[in-house]
Amino acid sequence: MVGETRDGLKRRLAAIVFADVVNYSRMMGDDEVGTTLAVRSRLSEFASLAEKHSGEIVSTAGDGVFLLFDSAVDAVAFSVAAQSRVGEMNHDAGAGREIIFRFGINLGDVLHAGDGLTGESINIASRIEAFSEPGHICISGSVYDSVSNKMSIGYEYLGAQRFKNIKDEIDVFQIHENPTSAAMTAGLRRERKATPSTAGDPLIDQSIVVLPFAYQGGVQSDIWFADGLTEDITTCLSKFQQFFVISRNSAYIYSDRKLSPQETARELGVRYVVNGSVRKAGNRIRITIQLIDVIRDRTIWGEQYNREIDDLFDLQDEITQTIVSATAAKIESSELERLRQIPPANMAAYGYVLQGQRFIFSYTRNGVSQARQLYESALHNDPKYARAMAAKSRTLNLDWRYNWTPEPDVAIQNALNLAMDAIELDSLDARGFGELGFAHLYRKEHDAAISAYERAVRLNPNDADLMSDMADALAHCGRSEEAIELLEKAMRLNPFYPDQYIWHLGGAYFNLKQYEKAISTIRTMQNPSEGRRILAASYGHLGLRQEAEREAAEVLKAHPNFNLDHWVSVQPDKYPEDVDHFMEGLRRAGL
Repeated sequence: MVGETRDGLKRRLAAIVFADVVNYSRMMGDDEVGTTLAVRSRLSEFASLAEKHSGEIVSTAGDGVFLLFDSAVDAVAFSVAAQSRVGEMNHDAGAGREIIFRFGINLGDVLHAGDGLTGESINIASRIEAFSEPGHICISGSVYDSVSNKMSIGYEYLGAQRFKNIKDEIDVFQIHENPTSAAMTAGLRRERKATPSTAGDPLIDQSIVVLPFAYQGGVQSDIWFADGLTEDITTCLSKFQQFFVISRNSAYIYSDRKLSPQETARELGVRYVVNGSVRKAGNRIRITIQLIDVIRDRTIWGEQYNREIDDLFDLQDEITQTIVSATAAKIESSELERLRQIPPANMAAYGYVLQGQRFIFSYTRNGVSQARQLYESALHNDPKYARAMAAKSRTLNLDWRYNWTPEPDVAIQNALNLAMDAIELDSLDARGFGELGFAHLYRKEHDAAISAYERAVRLNPNDADLMSDMADALAHCGRSEEAIELLEKAMRLNPFYPDQYIWHLGGAYFNLKQYEKAISTIRTMQNPSEGRRILAASYGHLGLRQEAEREAAEVLKAHPNFNLDHWVSVQPDKYPEDVDHFMEGLRRAGL
């Protein structure tokens, strides 16, 4: 529809599309002719596609193109088709020579002034295009309102954005492949407009717990299906820095308690709770899930999935993406990429790893051996399964540490090799970098260990177990104050923390010669077997001989082959005086 202003300017309601090439200047500097020809070929495709969608190219300028369409539906359909076509054309491009576009779309009035076009709606479209991530399409709220119920694509609500020289905030959505999120983002947007924001308190806006999925029917030995779904959704959510995610271990404390999901969430101090059930019958699986907003006391999403069992990994990705869309007003696009786990080739490998996790932290020779056998079974099913490689790495490290292998040098080297292989196969898996840090630490490669742990925590900043391991490494590097601070954060993320956290905290206090704190900390362990060395050394330094000898006897009971000279060689402290400090305490205890 074309109207006329009082000044004689023509006004037209149109859908405006801006697109430009990512890294255009760099590419022109590398190959001016090749880049120009490549961009022209893609713009030629755009012209053909635009004509098919009742649109036209208004202008091009080197790396960019400006188009108009009669409707928002046509503009979005064109943009999706154009990005798909660009992807096809990039298949034949060499590495680093792909032409990647950003798209931005707005719906509003366009003013015809002489031979040119102007208007705030055009400015908004250009701002949205600049906001889009490479290879993606962003649309304004006005476009979303026009297309959300007419197109079977998904929309991620990125929040209300303020653009330069634009008076009002503009709602921005990013188009993606998950259509389930369309309804979810609409609900989020309505809530944002109707409800005063409580942003700023992470324990209100973006805190979440995934309760253990109930397992119904089938063979009880297959309960790991439900456990794995709980763990992987928790892990995926933990990778987003804006989320406060209660750890899986803490959530499992509530599996046998007769509390409603709302009561559990309130006890843990979180806003959102995810709960559901898994029913397995033959080769099919049914997953029921709901997402509850505790503050508003209502279910904001519920779904049931009936799938072949081999589809579980795609299903987990879909569920996790939908939860994320429902609980976060804005998540950086780069963080969304972390949802895409690299799954094993089949379900057997995944199951072996989950079962192995039950044995690894027993710190007994038999338990570690059982865990390794399960991890090796996983690798037999999928030789390139990074998660299994990382898990097996730790078993070899423990063999070396506790003198359970006739070839210790081979074991510690293989532990490092496996961790490096794991991160080469999956560079976004925090677990692999965590095991790399663990291997470097016990090889006394301290800088490399801390660097690996820092990378792991960046990849998964809410993984409390990783924080605990990193804190232990910091303590062994003479940074016990930092270790205590990190452990306190880990304990907040995982309020039902395992004994390992306490063991690490006691060790940090011991390094600082705060022996009473070390003792009182270790005494809170449910199974203090691995903390008794710290107890013995602490009592030894305090001159409490009877208590020290009692703990030394317990050390020998747990590890009959314990040898002080061997322990000196495996103690991973960076500074010799820290090793001497610990060994002197053990000697005073009679070890």
